[in-house]
Order: sequence, then structure tokens, then C-alpha cells
Amino acid sequence: MSAAEIVFAQFGYNGASISRIAEEAGLPKSNVVYYFSTKELLYRTVVEDIFNVWRAAADEIVEEADPREALGSYIDTKMELARTRPYGSMVWANEIIQGAPIVQDYLETELRSWTEERVNVIHKWIAAGKIRPISPKHLLFTIWATTQHYADFKHQISTLNEGSDLNDEQWEETKQAVKELLLFGICH
Repeated sequence: MSAAEIVFAQFGYNGASISRIAEEAGLPKSNVVYYFSTKELLYRTVVEDIFNVWRAAADEIVEEADPREALGSYIDTKMELARTRPYGSMVWANEIIQGAPIVQDYLETELRSWTEERVNVIHKWIAAGKIRPISPKHLLFTIWATTQHYADFKHQISTLNEGSDLNDEQWEETKQAVKELLLFGICH
């Protein structure tokens, strides 16, 4: 799965092949085909795994939670995923940029349902006076755009960081800055 994530991120769906993925994984092609009979099945599995990891990151976004803590935890986790699984973010971004030719059905079902659940929680926070009135969807879109930027544009960030990846201390500073920027305007 990790090898497939890397190859799909680097070459896109059309440029990836089962052979290339097997080579990246250090496995015979037959081993990959045994578990994933088609490239599309493997691709859909990779995309679903990415989404499930991101979905789990939002488990704390529930009505009874403190919005600053829940959203802060979500941002922290999404930033860690940008750091540790940048290829997953790139696969997702490439799919969406192309108009979701392979996983549009997934967007219309799983992503829509998940997003509506989070939007309902945020509306309840607003109604309870826990956060100021904002657009819940745009809040989620902004969190996604900001956190995934650190994966999708990793090269740009490294270039502007004197040619080096962000170190542990810089990542912690970055997570704090992103949380302050995104949450200062909505939380009391």
C-alpha cells in the first residue's frame, strides 16, 4: 500500500502500473496482482485508506467537545499526516484536480456524508455559543487546504526553508501557527 501510494503520487493513475508498484514494494508483480486484481482496485483502496486516516483524525469533532480542543487536535493530526504521509495527500489532490475520474462515487457518498456530519456538529457549536457564526463547510475547506499544503507543496516549503525539510521544532511551531491562524477568528 505504501509503495502504491508513492507511485500513484509520483506518476498519477495513468502513469502508474502494477509493475512499477511491485518494483517500488520490492515484490514480484504476481504478489500484488494476487491481492489487487486491477490497478483501479488498488488505486481505490489507496484512496479509501487515505480518506479513512483523515476521517479518523476528526473523531474528536463531536457536539460535546470543546471546539478549540477538537479542531486543534484535528489540525495537529492533519499536519502530522502531511509530514508523515505526504504521498497520500498528493494522490488525493491529483485525483481531485483531475475531476475525480476514479473516485467520484466515493466523494458523493462517503465524503459528503462525513462532511455533513462535521457541519452539523459545527452548527451545534454555533447555536450553543461555543464559536462565532461562520460557514462550517468553509472552515473545513480551509483546514484541508492549509494542512494539505504542507504535503502537496513540500518542495516549495523546503526551498523556502533554506533547502531543508522542516525539523521537529519547526513542525511544532508550524502546527501552533496554523492553529492560531485558523482558530483565533472562530473560538471565544
